[in-house]
Amino acid sequence: MIVHLPGLLDRYTQGEREQEVAGPSLDAAFRELDERFPGIRFRLIDEQERVRPHIRIYVGPEPIEDLAQLVPDGQAVHVIGALSGG
Repeated sequence: MIVHLPGLLDRYTQGEREQEVAGPSLDAAFRELDERFPGIRFRLIDEQERVRPHIRIYVGPEPIEDLAQLVPDGQAVHVIGALSGG
């Protein structure tokens, strides 16, 4: 699967915003990303193994919060970070 990462994680990925990972689930994908870019998973997933409130994850067009979610072949994963302002 291809994981598309937001610019707010550039400092972890050295600006690489697309990563190909082999994990069958979101959890496996984020663990693989964390092996490549230590600390990135903690920016996405909290201590209770939940997606952080300011992060949205989409598999294809569907929003997903369950890390056990399997990702079908050919589907892209998009990680979106919320922006704040006023």
